[in-house]
Amino acid sequence: MKVGIIGAGFVGSTTAYTLVVKGLVQEIVFVDINEVKAEAEALDVLHAAALNADCKVYKGSYADLKGAGIVIVTVDSQKALTDNRMALLESNTKILKEIIPQIATHASESIILLATNPVDVMTALSLKLSGFAKEKVIGSGTVLDTARFRAMLGEYFGISPQSVHAYVLGEHGASSLVSWSTASIGGMALDKYAFKCKKTLDDAFKKQMSADVIDAGFKIYRGKKATYYGIASSLVKICEAIIKNERRELTVSVVHDEVEGIKNVPLSLPAVIGKNGAVYTAVPDLSDEEEKLLKHSAEVMAEAVQEALKI
Repeated sequence: MKVGIIGAGFVGSTTAYTLVVKGLVQEIVFVDINEVKAEAEALDVLHAAALNADCKVYKGSYADLKGAGIVIVTVDSQKALTDNRMALLESNTKILKEIIPQIATHASESIILLATNPVDVMTALSLKLSGFAKEKVIGSGTVLDTARFRAMLGEYFGISPQSVHAYVLGEHGASSLVSWSTASIGGMALDKYAFKCKKTLDDAFKKQMSADVIDAGFKIYRGKKATYYGIASSLVKICEAIIKNERRELTVSVVHDEVEGIKNVPLSLPAVIGKNGAVYTAVPDLSDEEEKLLKHSAEVMAEAVQEALKI
């Protein structure tokens, strides 16, 4: 498959490198306003490809996106991230208003995959600007947040994160829902599993871990002024599900007809990902309190989308 990557920064280049190492694609084209940077990253990834899998990697223009099955959007305004992804709303909305119509023109059959923050709002904006079907405009959503939650639980219980079933839902941001009621290990509800293992899992513990999950990206950013390994791996996992038609369940962000009474809202719920994009989503059986939190997240996202559309 041919993949286009808009943005040759840390996220875009790490995503390209990971796609090459995993041997998932045969062609990658970088598109970036900084053509010198795009060419340098393309060459670096191309040389890595020579040691891993055959893949054509080059710097191109929007016209070179023709034939791409997936176009990954990783660009951002380079505005310093503080403690709220929504602070990037205005600047990144203006950027995507330039980019998305170009993708729609030159790669009309592609699936658009977004990492640009605030990713839920950018997903809704891209859907409107592209005119694509809803299932073909996908945000990275809470795929990474969910991985962070599972990693923390795996570390706490001394078990592989891949054996932990747990979700972060809603916004990829401050109003996200860390769902404890749906978390399980070995088919056993997490509370029961903790009791069996003689591990503390009281409300104070849950509150602290939930906060740690939501803050994880900012903690990394405060330490090294960027985050890219985790989000790049999330993007590649989504790409892999599309390329291999895995029909894998991932908590990506798409625009939903309705969530908790809120219409046309972008946020993350478990979705089945395959060659046609996000073909099915489901709302897990949440507790009453979690349903309220999910509704709040939907309300926050719906309001933010309206703000973006005014820009």
